[in-house]
Amino acid sequence: MTPLLLLLFLPFAFAGHDYNQALSKSILFFEAQRSGYLPHNQRVTWRANSGLNDGKASGVDLVGGYYDAGDNVKFGLPMAFTITMMSWSIIEYGKQMGANGELGHAMEAVKWGTDYLIKAHPEPYVLYGEVGDGNSDHYCWQRPEEMTTDRHAYKIDPSNPGSDLAGETAAAMAA
Repeated sequence: MTPLLLLLFLPFAFAGHDYNQALSKSILFFEAQRSGYLPHNQRVTWRANSGLNDGKASGVDLVGGYYDAGDNVKFGLPMAFTITMMSWSIIEYGKQMGANGELGHAMEAVKWGTDYLIKAHPEPYVLYGEVGDGNSDHYCWQRPEEMTTDRHAYKIDPSNPGSDLAGETAAAMAA
């Protein structure tokens, strides 16, 4: 029986990996994590506009950006790091992304993030680094379109320092 099973599954062991598909799906993940008013060319069609009042209670427009890995919270540090890495990936592998038809999508993903980071820095010495409450969000599993969790915005400023967030945000913008 074992030799028969080996003969049946041996072709799958040597089939390799479809890196083009992996790249396409990873970029689709970013589209699924978008917050705000979704663009007309949104490929993840089961998602809708969300987080449309983000920042309003603080008197700032924080609509947009990305939710954090399945959460409905926007964390500035991982978002900025992701934008930095995506930018460097485009610099290093843009030709390969272009050959796969994903370069434009990758560049749109970076722009979606950097547009938000610009909004998150509404004045000198102020940078918003979080929208939503990570603790309550982790207890509430729901689509962002149906959020009921707190959407308080947290910022760094001279009274509330955060050089790590500021540095990574600067790196994302530079990249």
